[in-house]
Amino acid sequence: MAELRVTILGCGSSGGVPRLGGNWGACDPANPRNQRRRCSVLLERETPKGITRVLIDSSPDLRAQLLDAGVGVLDAVVYTHSHADHVHGLDDLRMIFFNTRQRLDVWADAATEKDLRARFGYAFTSPEGSDYPPILNLHPIENDADITIDGAGGALTLRPLRVGHGRIDALGFKVSNVAYLPDVSEIYDAAWAELQDLECWIVDALRRTPHPSHAHLDQTLAWIDSAKPKQAVLTNMHIDLDYATIAAETADHIVPAYDGLTLTFVV
Repeated sequence: MAELRVTILGCGSSGGVPRLGGNWGACDPANPRNQRRRCSVLLERETPKGITRVLIDSSPDLRAQLLDAGVGVLDAVVYTHSHADHVHGLDDLRMIFFNTRQRLDVWADAATEKDLRARFGYAFTSPEGSDYPPILNLHPIENDADITIDGAGGALTLRPLRVGHGRIDALGFKVSNVAYLPDVSEIYDAAWAELQDLECWIVDALRRTPHPSHAHLDQTLAWIDSAKPKQAVLTNMHIDLDYATIAAETADHIVPAYDGLTLTFVV
């Protein structure tokens, strides 16, 4: 038996909450659970032998997120897609390399891999004349096949779940009976089959009104009602979703995320 911990490092929309300029929207600034960094999740599998740590996405807030989590070592990073709010903290992974003195394994599908290499080529191959070594090993997610990552806490297996995200596809991930879909507007049949009767579903609920590339609150609540997870956690929330208001409006098994929320499961 092992313990799986899922820590929400960030649950905010692409601009975070508050937005620059101090725009809190409908969110109460007096409630610290309304202060949201960009979306990222830390997975930790712990046994008596140690901990295996996997990061999902490297948000622009990554340095602060990992400092708050007390984490300086990772076994791997997996990417959902290449939008800036999910990848542009990649350079902060240099510090993981400095701490471990070995390149960090990262996983991405073909579209995300192409974008990562275009934007952050130096992280994978040293530019000519550079004194700095590459810090990452990039592995392809092929045919949405399972990814297994080994670490001190044993093997952690992630199942990619391909979904629609506006005009592009994105990935979510299922680990044991827990699923994470931070950016989704359409759930394809193959992914939907994996989302039934989960222990916990962490899912996009961007705002109250419809959006072309994200689920809005009513859509997400309808999905939850149909899929019937034991617990659902709303993430990627914009400034119109106040923590206390949403917590009061939703059923007991549905909760809004907040930065630092840790969920624990036996696997």
